[in-house]
Amino acid sequence: QVQLVESGGGLVQAGGSLRLSCAASGRTFSSYSMGWFRQAPGNEREFVAAIRRSSGETYYADSVKGRFTISRDNTKNAVYLQMNSLKPEDTAVYYCAAGEFPYASRFAGSYDYWGQGTQVTVSS
Repeated sequence: QVQLVESGGGLVQAGGSLRLSCAASGRTFSSYSMGWFRQAPGNEREFVAAIRRSSGETYYADSVKGRFTISRDNTKNAVYLQMNSLKPEDTAVYYCAAGEFPYASRFAGSYDYWGQGTQVTVSS
């Protein structure tokens, strides 16, 4: 079992930045590939970014590429999402997810564990 807790969400003006954190507890964090997803009201949950458990290779949705950066610190059992140049369309609840597989997945169904989410609101 892995427990995930997100933090760092909030209200920010367009063009601003936020850094989301996801703290993991439970089994060995380094065994898990990690992902960030988001869900806006009335929309399906969508992929944002992922990072592989071993190589640390990263993958991004086209909509955030060049603006967002996913990273992990296995010594702190944490994964981060640095979000720059935020846009109103980035407004959503952001979720951290963990999966015990060697690759980084864009598919929400691949992940075994989820956090409770943190709200990000970008005003225009």
